[in-house]
Formats: sequence, C-alpha cells, structure tokens
Amino acid sequence: MTAGPPKDFSQFQASFERIAENVERAIQGKGDVIRRALVALLAEGHVLLEDVPGVGKTMLAKSLARSIDCTWQRIQFTPDLLPTDVTGVNFWDQRTGEFEFKPGAVFANICLGDEINRASPKTQSALLESMEERQVTVDGTTYRLDEPFMVIATQNPLEHEGTYPLPESQLDRFMMRLSMGYPGRSAELDILDTHGAHSVLDELQPVSDATEVSVLIKAARDVHVAPSLKRYIVDITEATREHPDIYLGASPRASLYLLKSCRALAASRSRDFVIPDDIKDLSISVLAHRIVLAPEAQMRGAHAEAILGGLMDRVPVPASGS
Repeated sequence: MTAGPPKDFSQFQASFERIAENVERAIQGKGDVIRRALVALLAEGHVLLEDVPGVGKTMLAKSLARSIDCTWQRIQFTPDLLPTDVTGVNFWDQRTGEFEFKPGAVFANICLGDEINRASPKTQSALLESMEERQVTVDGTTYRLDEPFMVIATQNPLEHEGTYPLPESQLDRFMMRLSMGYPGRSAELDILDTHGAHSVLDELQPVSDATEVSVLIKAARDVHVAPSLKRYIVDITEATREHPDIYLGASPRASLYLLKSCRALAASRSRDFVIPDDIKDLSISVLAHRIVLAPEAQMRGAHAEAILGGLMDRVPVPASGS
C-alpha cells in the first residue's frame, strides 16, 4: 500500500527553521531543545521544561511566543492560585442583569505556566481538560480554545519545599519533557555579550503567525507512517511495560504522541514520511517522564533516560521497505 504521491515539504522546513532561528537569537546554544519544542507545537502537543533555575526555561517559552504573532498568556503558579484564575469565571454583570464569562489565562494560543509545581493539585488539574480536549467547561458551559493551542510549563526538579509534584495523569498530558541543561562555554560567553547590556527578548519580532502555524499543523498530519513503523512504536511502548526495572510503563497516549511528534519532525526535515531515526530521536523526550521506575531501580540510582536508551538498543528496528 503506497502513501500516495510525494509531497513537497521544503516550504514546511523553511517555515520551521525561520521560527527556530528567530528563537535562537534569544537562546544561545540550545538549537536541539528549541526544535523539539517547536515540533511539539506543530504536533499539537504540550511541553514540560524541567531544569535548574537560570538556564533559560522561561526565556525559551517567551521567545517562542514572541516569534509567532499570536495570543499568549503567562501564569505564575503559586500556592494561592485558584483554578478559576486558569480557566475563567462567571461573574454577575449588574448592567445587563446576567452572568458573563470572563476567560482565564488559558485562553491563548500559547500559555506559559511558570513553576507549575508550586500550585496546589486542584489548580494543576484545572489544566487537564484544556490540554487534552482543547476546551474549558465552567458551570456546565463548554468553551472551545483557539487553534493553535500549546501549554509550556516550567518546573525546578530540585526544590521540594512548597511544591506539589505533578501526578502521573498530569505528566501524561505533556507530549515532551525537555531539559535545557547548562550552556557550553562559548554559548555562555555569547549570552554575556547579547544579554549583558539589554534584553534580546524585547527586540524579538514575530516571523510567523497563528494562521501559518495552523497550516503547518495540518500539513504534519499528512506525513505518512508505514505500518511497520507503527508496529515499531508499539513495540517500544510495550517493552516499557515489560521491563523489570519499570513499575509503570508508557500509556497508549504515549504511543499516539510519539507517532504525532515523529510526523512533525519528519516534515521539519523536509520529508513526507517517517523513518526509524525520527522515532529514535524523539523516544526519550516523549517517554521518559511517563514511566515510573521500580523501587529496586530507584534504590540503585537508575534513571529513566538510561533505561530507555538500553531498551531502544534491544527493540528490533524494522527493515527498510518492510
């Protein structure tokens, strides 16, 4: 069964790189992280940026939002933040004598949730419906969110006091968990040069808009995935459920997100079809935060990323053309 006539994705790649390079003006030395975050956006997913303070998590989210001429909101998650601050609330309008809905901060194309693990579980869960179904229900009335819609959340994995760890059900809604990491020496010198005297973020101009991003999202849906590669994705997620060091394996949602993200990645590389390397490149970013290690593995100091790396080496890769 063929995938149909080949499509030209060179324009997709050009648009993708134009946005990524614009973000790189503000974030030096993190091209791979920037492109993965952009892949998640075009695959209709959400991103959790997890790293130590000061490495550019919030800057990345802001730079991506600034690079696209669209609506965006920032939510500073704190213990006293209410669910209605996120989703919105009905209030009584004395002039009209009726209740009127005031949208919350989640009503934006890109929603930045800063330090998401500082809010209470009740407030964190306010994001669940919007992330999964792209809608918000308040007092029995459902409101659709505009396309594109993406949540970029940040958290510091080292702080425990005053934080509420995200439950597995919430983590599973994020397509990818990304880590910025410390910059290299030359990149850090560039940061001193570019950010030492003024804010590059203030000078960042949009190079795309919500309409173009929506077109790219629809194009990514048409990227062909061979049946053998779909089986390869399922083989990987099934292997996480059978691994002795993994207590809780990847969910079917993980398989779906891996499929969708690989389509966007292939399109960004000017291809209308997915290859095994696309799946290998994204597997850890998509799967690592969804698995829970067995107590024995945790006691050994094992890491999900290392276990997944070994697992990927053992799962057979489909032969070309199969």
